[in-house]
Amino acid sequence: MVLPPVGDVVIRYPNGSYLVVKCDEDVARELYFAPEEIEYNIKSPAAFRIIGLVGTLMLMLGVIALANARLELQFAWAGAYILINIAQWTAAALPSRMHWDLSCYDVKEQGVVGGPKNPNFTEALWKAIMFTKSTRWVKNGKAAPQTETWDLWLREAQEKAQDIQESKCDTLTDPAWTNGKAAKGTVWEDPEHWKPKEAWDGLNNEVNEAQKINAKHPMQAV
Repeated sequence: MVLPPVGDVVIRYPNGSYLVVKCDEDVARELYFAPEEIEYNIKSPAAFRIIGLVGTLMLMLGVIALANARLELQFAWAGAYILINIAQWTAAALPSRMHWDLSCYDVKEQGVVGGPKNPNFTEALWKAIMFTKSTRWVKNGKAAPQTETWDLWLREAQEKAQDIQESKCDTLTDPAWTNGKAAKGTVWEDPEHWKPKEAWDGLNNEVNEAQKINAKHPMQAV
């Protein structure tokens, strides 16, 4: 996770996807960089340990007492224990949006022409650059390989990103914030319809040809 200019945040996922959050620095630090603070009802560490000890002893004594309990009570105790564990696992399996209260934030999803899905890594990286209009975060966050081809491609992508235009109140393709339901928002469009993968392939061929020529005709020191 890296900070591009103007406080925006770019989150890089292991599968090569990117999430660009356009916000000011205060919101970015509150959501992504500030440590989480949890307010417990029991603030004293000593009281917390004592309660944990008492609970453990009660559980152990309860298990021992079950040996002399009736069969119905044993089944009831086991059923209650199973239900508690099911409730705990169910709560952990719920989507993260059900655990966080984001009502204090005004979230407006943005998109790109063609939607968020990409056939390759280069396309995904280019769309993230379209949103930020900068490649500095790519180098700082090592989001792309450190090779001559990628350096040339990033330089060209930086120039192309300056021509990106945004269209207000257009229909978003496959929106994520509304769970796939139709929604409208800001849509970014490349007027030149630049092909990032084809551009990378062309640059890579040029670099390979230059390396072959240099290998055949190496420069000799005089």
